[in-house]
Amino acid sequence: MTENQTNPAWGEPRNKTITWFDPMVTAESLYQLPGRQALQAVADGVVAPPPIAQHFNFGITSVGDGEVTFTCTPDESAYNPIGMVHGGLVCTLLDTVIGCAVHTTLQAGIGYTSIELKVNYLRPVHGDQGELTAKGWVTKPGRRVAFAEGQVVDAVGKVVATASGSCLII
Repeated sequence: MTENQTNPAWGEPRNKTITWFDPMVTAESLYQLPGRQALQAVADGVVAPPPIAQHFNFGITSVGDGEVTFTCTPDESAYNPIGMVHGGLVCTLLDTVIGCAVHTTLQAGIGYTSIELKVNYLRPVHGDQGELTAKGWVTKPGRRVAFAEGQVVDAVGKVVATASGSCLII
């Protein structure tokens, strides 16, 4: 069977449309601001969110000094072959809040990239469970490397995953 063929046993195909804005315009805008202000500008809708946020339906709900909170409402388009949300979505959410928590501590013109991430999955996630909330916080800022942790809770407040990671300051 080729890629364009379908099997009637699969049911009707479903679609999801993703719209995003030029990521370089966002990056250039954010590079001009201190980290906390940059993330607040995205949260306030002053600067377009990055494409990854549009793809996975991430939203910023709070930005503080060394901490951020994001939400995500996964759907079945993120399901793995065994009928639950792929751990990669949760991992990406954790990587995002850890990196963005570090970003809040940086001056304008300074960037970061993840260099290590350790995720612990505690519960499965299903598309009908509602909104996930992820919080990231810096445990040790640094000039060359910063360390942070994160946690994701489901709509009823149960922890579904935790993470620790480090970011290279560039």
